[in-house]
Amino acid sequence: MSATELSVAIPSLPSRVGWAALNAVQLLFTIAVTAAGFPVAMLLRLTGPRLPLRMASWYWAPLLLGGAGARLQVEGAERVDWSRPLVLACNHQSMIDVVALFRAVPVPLRFALKRELAAVPVVGWYARAMGMVFIDRGNARNARGSLRAAVSRLRGAGAIAAFPEGTRSRGGSVAPFKGGAFQLAIEAGAPVVPVAIDGGGAVLPTAGFFRVRPGTIRVRFGTPLATDGLSQQDRQALARHAHEAVTALLRD
Repeated sequence: MSATELSVAIPSLPSRVGWAALNAVQLLFTIAVTAAGFPVAMLLRLTGPRLPLRMASWYWAPLLLGGAGARLQVEGAERVDWSRPLVLACNHQSMIDVVALFRAVPVPLRFALKRELAAVPVVGWYARAMGMVFIDRGNARNARGSLRAAVSRLRGAGAIAAFPEGTRSRGGSVAPFKGGAFQLAIEAGAPVVPVAIDGGGAVLPTAGFFRVRPGTIRVRFGTPLATDGLSQQDRQALARHAHEAVTALLRD
């Protein structure tokens, strides 16, 4: 590699310092927006879950996306009947995927989350108050109880988003989907909507601490997969179909 190429590949010290300073300001902005919105969401919760969940779409998400310099593109929402309960099966590149989904989905949205997040200050309080679904993968009895609660909430209204890879992916590949979200969809009789999220890993990479870069995040909704007539023995086949649909949406 020539000296010129090396200078392009390795950011200069002023550039690194500038990005670090900007990211510090963006982090403070994220904390401030979240801290300001949290008590309002808790007060709105007294009216029911709909308003505080929609508040995440029209207040929290656009401010955080704008603060990150992220542009959001949404495609395929017209394929989905948003008036019925749904399970969204999404790939997962970055924590900012959650923000993008709150903004892209036009109905109250809950998430299926790892049990460990319930203990995180503010995040856990908000998630419990909003009726998010906590999954305890290490305890089968607790997991069954969580599933029953999720089915009850899903049959009520709205949508539940899940990241069935189980972790954030790297390198653009989509890991095989685990079956829990699809068991929920089958028990609730809710269609599964494949959702491809692309660009989040470039805007907020998993490596490093809050290393934000401007970019475009694209959320693409696929054709819903019916669960009518399916049993729990079909959940892995349903997971494979959803995985194939998500990877196809990422390729297009």
